[in-house]
Amino acid sequence: MRRLSRLFENNLKWAEALTAKEPAFFSRLADLHEPEYLWIGCSDSRVPANEIVGLLPGDLFVHRNVGNVVSSSDLNCLSVLQYAIQILKVRHVIVTGHYGCGGVKAALDHQHHGLIDNWLRPIRDAYVRNQEELDALSFEERVNRLCEINVLDQVQSVCRTSFVQEAWAEGRELAVHGWIYDIHDGILKDLGTTLEKPEEVPAAYRLPKKMGG
Repeated sequence: MRRLSRLFENNLKWAEALTAKEPAFFSRLADLHEPEYLWIGCSDSRVPANEIVGLLPGDLFVHRNVGNVVSSSDLNCLSVLQYAIQILKVRHVIVTGHYGCGGVKAALDHQHHGLIDNWLRPIRDAYVRNQEELDALSFEERVNRLCEINVLDQVQSVCRTSFVQEAWAEGRELAVHGWIYDIHDGILKDLGTTLEKPEEVPAAYRLPKKMGG
């Protein structure tokens, strides 16, 4: 119980520090929720979304799961995407993986991990598709490269959802980015993939452009 009490003490200090800098901060935050960004990241405790990019509460809408997977059968992730895009009107969706990801390692180690093996299947599928390239690397390099490939795959998964396609069909400005975080130095890396229009997604996933959009 003593350790949990410390968390409440930390919370009080945090709130007091923010209020000291900006007395109306929490009043303003309570009345307004207009984040520009949706962050889809890994649940790993070493990857705190807001802190990494230096944003305050209210600036970043966040969804996290093991391996930063975007699955068409995950109602949690899809609900977050729908709310962020249709209600909050975010302009950027940022899929962020991290090097040394435990979920990626589990997808590679050929061991039985229980229920999570089903969750990690898209990552294992990505390994199979890229096996020749990946098997030429050391295990650590293989993990890190698959972390990158997984981010690129999940960017595609985001863009193929009906919510992103509907936003683009309406002519809205919406960009989906793929980034990766290095837990060894705290630095983010842009993987050079930003999708901003339906033409960047295979035709089978596109919706027709709406009149006036």
